[in-house]
Amino acid sequence: MINLELPEVIKQAEHMARMLAENVFRPISRKYDKQEHDYPKELDALAGARRSGGNRSGAGSSNPKKAAPGTVVNAGNMLGVSSVAQLCWGDVGLMMAMPGSGLGNAAIGAAGTPEQKEKYGNCYASMAITEAGAGSDSKNVSTTATLDGDEWVLNGEKIFVSDGERCSHIVVWATLDKSKGKAAIKSFIVEKGTPGCELIRVEDKLGLRASDTATIRFDNCRIARDCLLGDKPEIAETAEERKKAFGGVMQTFDNTRPMVAAMAVGVARGALDMCEELLAKEGIELTYDKSRTEISAIEAELYALEAEWEAARLLVLKAAWMADNGKPNSTEASMAKAKAGRMCNRVTLQCVELCNNLGYSEENLLEKFARDSKILDIFEGTQQIQQLIIARNVLGKSSADLK
Repeated sequence: MINLELPEVIKQAEHMARMLAENVFRPISRKYDKQEHDYPKELDALAGARRSGGNRSGAGSSNPKKAAPGTVVNAGNMLGVSSVAQLCWGDVGLMMAMPGSGLGNAAIGAAGTPEQKEKYGNCYASMAITEAGAGSDSKNVSTTATLDGDEWVLNGEKIFVSDGERCSHIVVWATLDKSKGKAAIKSFIVEKGTPGCELIRVEDKLGLRASDTATIRFDNCRIARDCLLGDKPEIAETAEERKKAFGGVMQTFDNTRPMVAAMAVGVARGALDMCEELLAKEGIELTYDKSRTEISAIEAELYALEAEWEAARLLVLKAAWMADNGKPNSTEASMAKAKAGRMCNRVTLQCVELCNNLGYSEENLLEKFARDSKILDIFEGTQQIQQLIIARNVLGKSSADLK
C-alpha cells in the first residue's frame, strides 16, 4: 500500500532541488527566456551532481525485483518526480536544459540491456519520436531502419526533439517494415556526429525557451548492430508477440509520463505560490478556516485551484510508486499525465487572470509560467491520447477496438 509520507532521503533530495530552483533557476529564468538559444552556462556546475538532484534520467532506474518480498520500494521514480517538481517550481525550461537529463536517458534506463545501461550511463540522450506525419500516433513513424550486415541504416526526419542540439546521443524510433505497423517499431541509440545524422534547425517556441528543441534528419546514417535498444531485432509475428514488442517500446512512456506530470505539478505550484504572494499584499489570504459563504470569489477560485493541484500531485506519486514497486502503471501514468497537464494549464492561466496587470506583464514570472505550461499538456502524449489509453485500459479494449 502506498504511504503518502515521503521517506527522509527523498525529502532531503526535494530540499536540495528546491534550493537549486530558488537560488540558481529563478534568478536567471527571465534571462534565458529572452535569450532563447543561448546555452545556460550557469548550469555547467550542476553536471556532476545531476543524479543526486533527481532528474528525468532517473526514470526506470529502480529495480524492484531485487527487493525482499513485501518490501515497499521508493527508488528512482519517486525520487525523480519529487525532485523534478521542485526544480520546475524554479524553471521547467532550465530543468530540461540541465546537462545529461534528456528523455532518451529514461528510455535507455527502461528498455536497455545491462551492457547498454553501463555503456551509455553517463551520456546525454534526447529522444526522437515525433515526425511531421506521425505526432501522437507513435506507431505510424516513417523513419526506417534497415539491417545491412553488421550495421543498421537509418533514414527519415524527426521534429520537436527536446535537447536535440545539446545532447550527445539520440534515441530514435524507427520502423523495420512500415507494412507491419507497430510490431516493427524499434528504438536505436545514435551518437551525435555520426555521418548521416544532421541537425537541420533549432525551433523558436512559445515556452520552455531555455531548453533547445531541434529537427534532426537521418540520411543513410549507419550505426552498429548493437545500437538497437534492447536485444530483440526480430519483427513480432503473432498477436501476442506484437503486443509484447510494442509494449516494450512504449514502456518508456510509463516511466516518463509521471515525470512530465511532475513538471506540470512543479510549474503550477510555482504559479500558485507567486499568485498567492501577490494577492496577500492586497489583503487576500487563504486561511482555510472559513466556510464558502464567508469567502470572496477570488478566495473560492484559489481554493479550487489548490484542490486541483493536490489531486494531480497524488496521481503522480501513485504512478511513480507503482513503477518503483514493479506494478503495471500504464493507466496510472496516463491518468497522472492527463490530470497534471490539464491542471497546470488551468492554474497558470487563472493565476495570470487573478493578478490582473501583474500577471500579464513581464514584471513577474506568471505570464512565463502560463506559456511554459502549454507544452506540458502536449508532449509525451497529448491530452486526447492519454484519455484514449485510459479508456482502452479501463474498458479492456485494444487499439483496434477503440481508436
